Amino acid sequence: MSDSVISVRGLRKSYDELEAVRGIDLEVFPEEIFAVLGPNGAGKTTTVEILEGYRDRDAGEVSVLGVDPASPTPAWRERIGIVLQSTTLEPALSVRESLQQYAGYYREPRDVDEVIELVGLGEQAGVRARKLSGGQQRRLDVGIALVGDPDLLFLDEPTTGFDPSARRQAWEMVAGLRELGKTVLLTTHYMEEAQFLADRVAIVSAGEIVALDTPENLGDRRRLPTTITFTVASGTDLSGVGTTGRPEASGQAEDGRVAVRVSTHEPVADLNRLTAWSLEGEIELEQLEVRRPSLEDVYLELTEA
Repeated sequence: MSDSVISVRGLRKSYDELEAVRGIDLEVFPEEIFAVLGPNGAGKTTTVEILEGYRDRDAGEVSVLGVDPASPTPAWRERIGIVLQSTTLEPALSVRESLQQYAGYYREPRDVDEVIELVGLGEQAGVRARKLSGGQQRRLDVGIALVGDPDLLFLDEPTTGFDPSARRQAWEMVAGLRELGKTVLLTTHYMEEAQFLADRVAIVSAGEIVALDTPENLGDRRRLPTTITFTVASGTDLSGVGTTGRPEASGQAEDGRVAVRVSTHEPVADLNRLTAWSLEGEIELEQLEVRRPSLEDVYLELTEA
């Protein structure tokens, strides 16, 4: 417990008759990237705002960097950085001027030029904020959060609205924060983002954590079936395949072929049976693909009403 950057026990918060947070427990450890996933209204934003010290709780014990965020101190504030989902930058200030402005709020800020390089804005250092692209503005947001050299960063849906290229670049930047010795708690709607960045993931639904583990093990992904898909010539007799999962033809594919799907809990054995059947009968298996349950599959299973 003493090694935790964030420790939460029995956290509760209600708004009139709505119980938004219903007894959440979690711990976040040093230099960890911890992702919180959940649909709108799940309680994740309320939880994070309590951890940031911007919202009161009704019950529970909370420690962030050894301090109860309900009683924040200026010294504690300097140890956290926050990137909100939507921020308003001073449009007339350049990247360097913006960071210099915020650096002036801290007793021991990080070097501004170093921060500019860390967030990948070296070529835009003299560019006004209003002329930055959306991805570049988000990088500046992160730079502002970093300039105070915090130990802990909160990132609220840091890549919402990004195109795939900008999102991937942002991921590389966030992943680099771990190398700086920072601890990161982020909220996101993107399963791939959590898979790429997070050491551990918590899925929140209806005010409760319904799963918490590494992305690979979340929700006991191993208990969900693996899917084997392929195509065969139309009219192929599938009765002799011998897989534990029954092959299901899903309609006509291109060039007179039929798409087939096998759902199995024994993917290695069934793949062996399938290829043996194919070789013995000289049956062409095209577009053969083995797909284990994804983080998105687990998320949907755990959060669907």
